[in-house]
Amino acid sequence: MEPREYYFDNAKVILIFLVVFGHLLRSFIEDSEIIYSLYKVIYTFHMPAFILVSGYFAKGLYKKGYISKIAKKLILPYLIFQVIYSVFYYFLYNKSAIEVDPLTPHWSLWFLISLFCWNMMLLLFAKYKAVYSISMALLLGLAVGYADWITNFLSLSRTFVFFPLFLIGYYMKKEDFYTLLKPQIRTVALIIFAVVLLGFSLYPSINYEWLLGSKPYIEMGSASISALFIRLGFYSLSLIMVFCFFSFVPRKQYFFTDIGKYTLYVYLLHGFFVRIFRVSDVQNFFNKPVNFLLLAGVSLLLTMLLSSKLTISFAQPLIELKVSRLKSLNLKVRSILHFYRDKLLN
Repeated sequence: MEPREYYFDNAKVILIFLVVFGHLLRSFIEDSEIIYSLYKVIYTFHMPAFILVSGYFAKGLYKKGYISKIAKKLILPYLIFQVIYSVFYYFLYNKSAIEVDPLTPHWSLWFLISLFCWNMMLLLFAKYKAVYSISMALLLGLAVGYADWITNFLSLSRTFVFFPLFLIGYYMKKEDFYTLLKPQIRTVALIIFAVVLLGFSLYPSINYEWLLGSKPYIEMGSASISALFIRLGFYSLSLIMVFCFFSFVPRKQYFFTDIGKYTLYVYLLHGFFVRIFRVSDVQNFFNKPVNFLLLAGVSLLLTMLLSSKLTISFAQPLIELKVSRLKSLNLKVRSILHFYRDKLLN
């Protein structure tokens, strides 16, 4: 077995932090143009980068048992959390009934169903050379915006729109990522980040929903041929920003690197905290620009909490359908209790 690449774990840690931070920022994008611009900058690359790196790790597609492994890893947690979120929303929003619809993903759960579909689509697209398969995926992503009926149902819109990024990641090699770490590329990347932030600040009317890939063109006010070129422009922007991001990812192991192994836990669990935050009075404390740095700190703490050993021990049965961590925790607790009992008896 090859040793884990700290580079990719570090990338996933930074990205999952940005996912949490971006979701918390969502409450304030109407209140501040600065926050709205920062929000759009984050959304140009954080999920696209996650999708691209997911494609990079899909190279085991033709290995025996890969499909069943992916189905167990993605579809079962998806169904479990669909039910959990339905019950959660019932109490949080005082709904009249618990609505469970396995075909319409709750909020962030779209990523699980789309990730499964991307792996299945590889069975067809990976048979061709990169230039042909990526071109076909890109044309599909552009064309799907004209299908008004393709929206959040089974996350079909996002599945088709973001598939080119997944496919690009699949064809990339480790050396391609490491090439981005050259100092001169980092300098250019830093300038690009600044220019994009400035651009969003100067043109605040740019609709962030183009970055989500979840709606047909007509719902974003553009159903003509120009919509195709707008999406193509956002494709280009996201791809550039993704590569800029990867140029800043460190290769060494740090205290936070291990979190990269448990980003799925953070992704699935942080939504409960974000939803509660959005309906609570706590968010009023963060409505001043000076407090948004504190919000970033909260995002970091939440990321660390949801990837902690204690959280993983209790959530593992729901996410990985295992109880090994819980058993280990139980043994440790019993060992500690026995130790102090013996101390007291002696």
